[in-house]
Amino acid sequence: MKEITLETKIADLLNDYDGMRDILIKINPKFKKLNNPVLRRTLGKIAGVRQAAIVGGMEPMDLLNRLRMAVGQSPVEGKTAEKTKVKELPKWIVNEPKESMDANELLDKKENPLAKSNNILRKMQNGEILLITSDFKPEPLIEEFEKNGHQVFCQEAAKDKFVTYVQK
Repeated sequence: MKEITLETKIADLLNDYDGMRDILIKINPKFKKLNNPVLRRTLGKIAGVRQAAIVGGMEPMDLLNRLRMAVGQSPVEGKTAEKTKVKELPKWIVNEPKESMDANELLDKKENPLAKSNNILRKMQNGEILLITSDFKPEPLIEEFEKNGHQVFCQEAAKDKFVTYVQK
């Protein structure tokens, strides 16, 4: 079996290791979302261990080492990221969001939040903002938006309530 790293995709873990979904859920109940086949098929292919840890509110090295130990690999040493809280909205968030969506509702309906948000963004004008709410930090979405040249700001508005602003 391949060595598990912070970049290992969740879909690869699920395909390569029997019972991995249960292992992930046991490590962190927030990973119950992996029971959703749409999430496994879509975000599971783009989200790595690092992103999954952030979604689950964990330190990436903690998740990595717990996964490695669960499959018989030795833990690895690495730096843990310091959490920095940004309280102020960036200056580019000056107008009310043009559109909004709830990622949890979409997942509950077995819809793909990344595809839905991309469809919304395609129809928006430059400078307009999409607001995404979720009970997790949508790190895989954030990275995809940034790769596509969008400005992104995410913060935890309350316990288990994240707001993510995406500017086209």
